[in-house]
Amino acid sequence: MTTVADIMTRQVITVRPETDITEATRLLLDNHINGMPVVEADGRVVGIICQSDLIAQQKRFPLPSLFTFLDGYISLSSTRQLEKEMQKIAATTVRQAMTPRPVTVAPDTSIETVATLMVEHNYHTLPVVEESRLVGIIGKEDILRTIGRTTEGNA
Repeated sequence: MTTVADIMTRQVITVRPETDITEATRLLLDNHINGMPVVEADGRVVGIICQSDLIAQQKRFPLPSLFTFLDGYISLSSTRQLEKEMQKIAATTVRQAMTPRPVTVAPDTSIETVATLMVEHNYHTLPVVEESRLVGIIGKEDILRTIGRTTEGNA
């Protein structure tokens, strides 16, 4: 059985929560990667920043849908969700734009489990954590390369 440890990238490009958004964007683009773990100084993963988090900054602010009832206004959208979207749009640091508490996998996780997570939840990049510390990263390309090697071996 192929595991995450067999195919993960061990040299991980990371950012800190206080990293400027423009620096995070440059790192993603310069390294042709979809996402990076956000880590504290001690190596704990506290978030993940992806291209989609940065693209959210270009989004127009959605005006809440309102309706009136007995001369009062009632919002049809979640205040918490609106606050989250506003924070991402106005973000200047990684902490403000990242997805906190990302889903992580362990080095001994099977590739089938990772593939299922990626497909069912639309994840592109998953940090690999051991004893609460970042040890690698696995992405959709890693899974595809494994499929390619398996297919070549059977030809």
